[in-house]
Amino acid sequence: MKKLFIIVLFIIFSFTPNSLLFAAPTNYTYNYDYWVEQVASPDAYHASQYILGASLGIGPFRDPQGLFIRDNRIYVCDSANNRIVVLERQPNGEHVVSKIVGSVVIDGEESNLFYPMDLFQCREGFIYICDTNNKRILKLDKDWNYIFSITRPVDESIDEFIEFDPLKIVVDFADRIFVQVRNVNKGLMEFDSLGDFSGYMGANKVTFKLIDYVWRLFSTQEQRARQNLFIPTEYNNLYLDNDGFIYVTNSALTTIEYLNKDSSGQPIRRLNAMGQDILVRNGYKPPLGDLAYGSAAGVSGISRFIDIVAFDNDSYAAFDRTRGRIFVYDFQGNMLYAFGGLGNREGYFQVPTALDRMGTALYALDSRSAALTRFDLTVYGEKINNALDEYKAGRYEDSAEIWEDVLKMNGNYDLAYIGIGRAALRQGQYRKAMEYYKLKHFREGYGKAFQLYRKQWMEANLWKIVLILLVLILLPPAVKYSIKIIKEIREA
Repeated sequence: MKKLFIIVLFIIFSFTPNSLLFAAPTNYTYNYDYWVEQVASPDAYHASQYILGASLGIGPFRDPQGLFIRDNRIYVCDSANNRIVVLERQPNGEHVVSKIVGSVVIDGEESNLFYPMDLFQCREGFIYICDTNNKRILKLDKDWNYIFSITRPVDESIDEFIEFDPLKIVVDFADRIFVQVRNVNKGLMEFDSLGDFSGYMGANKVTFKLIDYVWRLFSTQEQRARQNLFIPTEYNNLYLDNDGFIYVTNSALTTIEYLNKDSSGQPIRRLNAMGQDILVRNGYKPPLGDLAYGSAAGVSGISRFIDIVAFDNDSYAAFDRTRGRIFVYDFQGNMLYAFGGLGNREGYFQVPTALDRMGTALYALDSRSAALTRFDLTVYGEKINNALDEYKAGRYEDSAEIWEDVLKMNGNYDLAYIGIGRAALRQGQYRKAMEYYKLKHFREGYGKAFQLYRKQWMEANLWKIVLILLVLILLPPAVKYSIKIIKEIREA
């Protein structure tokens, strides 16, 4: 009987098409619960397209380092090929090459790009290129005509040993240019609309312990050389959101800094115009990527974000180079889900490099496989997005209804319970909010809901409390007086 069963299985697998055998989801999706344990979930995104330079008819990409998307145009910094490749997504979903730029004309002479690593196009159409190995930033008009270039500023604040190697760039709504430059740890270098150096913005704070400082005072020169210096770490990428705030990522943190919730060195920050971090971190844990991890297949250590992108509803996605995963968080810092990984499968990566979006679709760039992968939302992912959108728009009842649908698809999804509780809180249903928050051990939310419920209950029952107090105050004298009267009557 056992042999017959094995033969039947062999026949089934032998004649079943590969497309059916591997019809399972391409991306392992998961989340973390309150106990910091991974919980599998339905796929929120699925890999829908795999784009290679060879398939576009332009030859293979070589070590692509930069990715920028504006409307339906995709700019790929094909760094080792010293060119910018512009793709356009057609209504039928196909990507076609619209332009390849390998040089610009400056003062009548052609100047070749040399390992460009990033590009930014502002809303007015101006294009900024980090021409890294030429040690310059190029500003071009929408027709790719040269306007001016930015080279190493002459300023005392720039250390002599630092060369001007621009790596990443954004331009805000006031035409201020923010650049992440290699080996600069004082923050983002800021330039005005004319390309003049203005200073630094959003430097990472220096963190150290007093005992370490005292120890260094009594250390020998050799011991000091082996110790970590008390210097701020540099950013590795940046993104301008629709509100003009700049998201930055920092992958040079120590494990202790990374796991310390109160640490000033967070791997993700959201900077305002003053360079202050205003990122909201109200989840179980701050946005850190993987909360539980081990060592396998030569991969170990904490998540190290290499890029970030923000959505219209203020949620954001961060790309982890350590394990090739994309982590998505809502506007409160709650982890929505994570997906992807390291490997050769579709939807997985070898060396994650850059991340951007077109609407809700995500595009992820891999420098080793030289491929661009498009991820589209599944029905499950759309419902989560819709619930967040409805909440942000103030339609709390609609938001709660969508979260109920999410729970039907994934009964273990903590954020759905929290989302229903959050909507109930906004609607003044504090008792209901407390119940849903309690189910998922969301203490901060429960405390707030309890405080408001207590206030609501006091206001609704104040007259009862006053009446009881009056009875307690007036009853003893009344009883005493009545006893006295009855006693006098009996004696009379």
